[in-house]
Amino acid sequence: MAARTVPTGTGTGRERAPGSGAAPEAGHGPWSETGTGAGHELWSDAGQDAGREPWPEGGPEAGPDAGPGAGPAAKPSPLPLTERQEARRRRILDASMGLACGGGFDAVQMREVAEISGVALGTLYRYFPSKIHLLVATMEDQLSLLHLALRERPPAATAPSERVAETLLRAFRALQREPLLAEAMFRALIFADRSVSTEVDTVSRLTTTIIVDAMGLPTAPSGDQLSAVRVIEHTWHAALVAWLSGRAPVAQVTEDLRTVCRLLEQAAPPTAKA
Repeated sequence: MAARTVPTGTGTGRERAPGSGAAPEAGHGPWSETGTGAGHELWSDAGQDAGREPWPEGGPEAGPDAGPGAGPAAKPSPLPLTERQEARRRRILDASMGLACGGGFDAVQMREVAEISGVALGTLYRYFPSKIHLLVATMEDQLSLLHLALRERPPAATAPSERVAETLLRAFRALQREPLLAEAMFRALIFADRSVSTEVDTVSRLTTTIIVDAMGLPTAPSGDQLSAVRVIEHTWHAALVAWLSGRAPVAQVTEDLRTVCRLLEQAAPPTAKA
């Protein structure tokens, strides 16, 4: 596993009051077909070591809880995270996901995340300079779990367009089981500014990778196929935002996803069409 480095960035803003409802057990994602999916133990490094901290636990506390921004400027660190630091980062992401599942975007307050994950507020801001950074990283984490789940149980269809449609619809069904988590992650993606560009780019690359892997091609996709993948990705995000805002029912999102995936049939090389 490639070593991580602590992300950097800044922002401004305040956090809203938390939502209601109890948060489910953290450490899991929505990606299984029957309820809560497998936990982070499937893919993350386990355990802790005695490596030194990039910053002390009792570092300076941050300002007001972060909404679409906030937190002090993060100091870049060239050091990769040790297993102990990875474990701390894991706890922070689990706390974020648990709060989001219980109350959506508004329920994820940086002070509460710090308390649940057992880190000082200043330390939390060193790992994630704002609430938006944290929730976009949560989306990245959940996409990684989805990618793993799809590799363990790939789509059953044979045509690339049908395989991608099956994959996206499985993901959509999973998000329907955790709509508050979906709302929190996508709102953060919408609110993200330039300071979160690295994390947003990672989410985009992961989404593209999931779609391309779902196609099951024997060779690298062509330029036309990659263009179709980008349109599919744009439609995926737009359709989910419309669903989350109540502007598109489940049936419409399902049909839109099936329709856009058919672009892959038109983009297939002549030999593949034959």
